[in-house]
Amino acid sequence: MCRPRPPRRAPIMMDPMFEKDYGTPRRESTKEVTLEIDGEQITVPAGTSIMRAASEGGVNVPKLCATDSLEPFGSCRLCLVEIEGRRGFPASCTTPVEPGMKVRTQSPKLQELRKGVMELYISDHPLDCLTCAANGDCELQDMAGVTGLREVRYGFDGANHFDSEKDESNPYFTYDASKCIVCNRCVRACEETQGTFALTISGRGFEARVSPGQDQPFMDSECVSCGACVAACPTATLQEKSVIHLGQAEHAKITTCAYCGVGCSFKAEMKGNEVVRMVPHKDGQANEGHACVKGRFAWGYATHKDRILTPKIRKKITDPWQEVSWDEALDYAASEFKRIQAKYGRDSIGGLVSSRCTNEEDYLVQKLVRAAFGNNNVDTCARVCHSPTGYGLKATLGESAGTQTFKSVEHSDVILVMGANPTDGHPVFGSRMKKRLRQGAKLIVIDPRRIDLVKSPHIHADYHLQLRPGTNVAMINALAHVIVTEGLMADDFIAERCEDRAFQQWRDFIARAENSPEATEVHTGVPAHLVRGAARLYATGGNAAIYYGLGVTEHAQGSTTVIGIANLAMATGNVGRDGVGVNPLRGQNNVQGSCDMGAFPHELPGYRHVSDASARALFEAEWGVELQPEPGLRIPNMFDAALAGTFMGLYCQGEDIVQSDPNTQHVTHALEQMECIVVQDIFLNETAKYAHVLLPGSSFLEKDGTFTNAERRISRVRQVMPPRAGYADWEVTIQLAKRLGYEMNYSHPSEIMDEIARLTPTFRGVSYEKLDRLGSVQWPCNDDAPQGTPVMHIDEFVRGKGKFLITQYVPTDEKVTRRFPLILTTGRILSQYNVGAQTRRTDNNHWHSEDRLELHAHDAEERGIKDGDWVGIQSRAGETVLRALISDRMQPGVVYTTFHFPESGANVITTDNSDWATNCPEYKVTAVQVTPVAQPSEWQRQYSDFNRQQEAFLGHAHNATEASAS
Repeated sequence: MCRPRPPRRAPIMMDPMFEKDYGTPRRESTKEVTLEIDGEQITVPAGTSIMRAASEGGVNVPKLCATDSLEPFGSCRLCLVEIEGRRGFPASCTTPVEPGMKVRTQSPKLQELRKGVMELYISDHPLDCLTCAANGDCELQDMAGVTGLREVRYGFDGANHFDSEKDESNPYFTYDASKCIVCNRCVRACEETQGTFALTISGRGFEARVSPGQDQPFMDSECVSCGACVAACPTATLQEKSVIHLGQAEHAKITTCAYCGVGCSFKAEMKGNEVVRMVPHKDGQANEGHACVKGRFAWGYATHKDRILTPKIRKKITDPWQEVSWDEALDYAASEFKRIQAKYGRDSIGGLVSSRCTNEEDYLVQKLVRAAFGNNNVDTCARVCHSPTGYGLKATLGESAGTQTFKSVEHSDVILVMGANPTDGHPVFGSRMKKRLRQGAKLIVIDPRRIDLVKSPHIHADYHLQLRPGTNVAMINALAHVIVTEGLMADDFIAERCEDRAFQQWRDFIARAENSPEATEVHTGVPAHLVRGAARLYATGGNAAIYYGLGVTEHAQGSTTVIGIANLAMATGNVGRDGVGVNPLRGQNNVQGSCDMGAFPHELPGYRHVSDASARALFEAEWGVELQPEPGLRIPNMFDAALAGTFMGLYCQGEDIVQSDPNTQHVTHALEQMECIVVQDIFLNETAKYAHVLLPGSSFLEKDGTFTNAERRISRVRQVMPPRAGYADWEVTIQLAKRLGYEMNYSHPSEIMDEIARLTPTFRGVSYEKLDRLGSVQWPCNDDAPQGTPVMHIDEFVRGKGKFLITQYVPTDEKVTRRFPLILTTGRILSQYNVGAQTRRTDNNHWHSEDRLELHAHDAEERGIKDGDWVGIQSRAGETVLRALISDRMQPGVVYTTFHFPESGANVITTDNSDWATNCPEYKVTAVQVTPVAQPSEWQRQYSDFNRQQEAFLGHAHNATEASAS
């Protein structure tokens, strides 16, 4: 059963431009304290500061160094108060409340002291308020007004910092040391919120100034450009360049980031329809006021010159594009789909649902396929990333999603990270995790590569199990073997919560000698004593949580590993409370949502199989059509069917399968066989270059809807500007369906969510009204859990009893040979996102402008490769060329690259091996050879020619339209 929990947060403020800052963080305590502030009785939790108590009582004590996102510091001396019976003037930010305390926040003496403090600040501060970028948003300016400062008795002729040099190195913000008041807020934000420790105070006394690194420019330091320092700065010392250029915003809307699966909440601060800046919303329940470089700054792609803003059609991909009206494009797409079905049959077309679009848009696309196309040929990119999560967790726990909130990690004593790189792939959660590690939680990392979590400022992994790629199941079995054979299981939990027979079968299997750390060491390469130590720590260290990513799922045994992870959690009783659980770190912003919405060919929304007659009947009654009871084609099956001449039409909304799917040449050959590909996207992506109809997409800033993040949190996406091409994506799908003879009658995405709620048990209680009121909810949200379910499986598993399943290790077919002696694995990097279509069109390229091949110095020396050399990477699927990066992150025999740039061809060399249960590709294990080269690969030369041709076709269409208009 899933026990309902009350919401943690107050409702979202509906005027987000004016968020109240309480000065110090909220304290949680069952004990309350009543005191008197300025004659009023105020009751607050024990541990609350006087400043916060006063603020909650409506009294705002002046402050500069204090902010409610950081621990109190007590340096600015503006927040002094008087306490009856106590000598002196204590700082209200660092003084906790006491029962019966009587506090005065205003008196002539306090006013005199505060004004004197402000005089000192202003005497060394440029008086350029009218031309300052922070004018109207400057706390120093505000405090000068609050204290009544009207003159500076010291003058401005003494020593000062007015001539301090600006640091303009960062593409997104400036650092103007002349305006720094050394409040330490930026330094503390870098430490407490981000956990990078890139900033410090250099110098002493009058010479003290904020310094990135060792007095380096920001871009040369360890700064990750998360923006926490900028948000914390009370002056214009750290200021967004967008604000300097555009001026202060006039209004704001709260929306949800469209990058990774963390689902951060942001204030889009606007001037008219133009975004001035994106500021992390401090009441955002997934991010609590933090952000990363992508969400905070890399939103400029929404107005990039490359945006597709007019529909286009063509007969063949060797023809130039013709710009047409929306009506013409949709009429043509519908007529082609009808023609193909008439010629090849009902099952000859299908659609792809986007993990970057909203829940509502995804729901409509799968509805379009099932109700208008008349088949179940619908799939999503979750097929190639987290489909094993859905299979494995459904089979063992009964629900295809993670078990916890992100905040749950604050209660973890042991954290096991497997096949994930949170600081790069999910950086806001990575910062939250690092904070818990700095507080003393233990860390186990299972990864072939040395990720930042293994060792970075003030944290280190207690165990780094640096296994060989492809041996995850052997590793999980070895950990479980230690727990079983050493009697470290949670016997009472297992007896009460799990199926007995299945457990006994699993226990007997896992206890076999073949699963011991000593026996599996030959496969994993990890010394047995390290595996034993890690297993003991996980089983006995207290609350233990597992976080995993694509390094678990993108394997031939991805589903088996997910099952093994669930087995491990159940065996130790680490399910059903805060601080524990099984937590998949979903890659894209709405991967979870696309799965929830029924984007798989075998499942209707809510993970109900299409063969379930009662489930089909619900949808048939609502949609007014008869649905097919047989599963449709998965993405790989679509490619095979295209090559066989039976699958000839595709509607692809917001996905780029050419760049993201494995064995690129196989994908492109399949697309070349199709007779009508309709791509709806904001850019001419790699798949659109094979399309016959190109429909403009809308960015997340141009639409209303919801995203569901990796913790099952449903959050609102709010339109902050009109769709630049005229329509939001959901409106386009409706119009296409109508032309195919199927009416969808919605006037707003809220009506789509209402339908989802009617038909999907886990969404039964979800509505826009509730989301606006609570900020967000985590499904299941229904009559049993009207305010959502932060933690799953509390009293019992969704399936009733948890089910242990046997996880036999089967070595991958992809083996190293004399011809291909190295193993290639792939991943992401902080500054770029997925296929890079968005981030490559921003200044994030300053950090990562090309994909590189990381390899160990031993492998490089053996091949005569130096850092920066061009190297050819060849597999049995293909060959590409990248620049080498010699790195101690790698182990000998393993190489690594990212896949953010299409010309890199990372997926040209990945093979079509896939997970046995779900067809999730085995991106993480490809046998390759690496050699020095002097020229691009044959594929890259062909790609370059094809790309030039397709971009010319696009330009031809634009020029023709302009000529016609003139």
